[in-house]
Amino acid sequence: MSRDQEANEVKYKAAVKLLEIMLSKGLITLAEYRKIDELNRQTFTPELAEVYVK
Repeated sequence: MSRDQEANEVKYKAAVKLLEIMLSKGLITLAEYRKIDELNRQTFTPELAEVYVK
């Protein structure tokens, strides 16, 4: 895995954590969470995306 890809993995995981916090506080719905997560996976293209999908 290249450094760029490693950086994308970290950025994606940080984005997921923020989404989880927003979801738990009721700031976004589960549908919004899923839609944003899909956009994040397209943006960051994490190699481990299959592992992250809930």
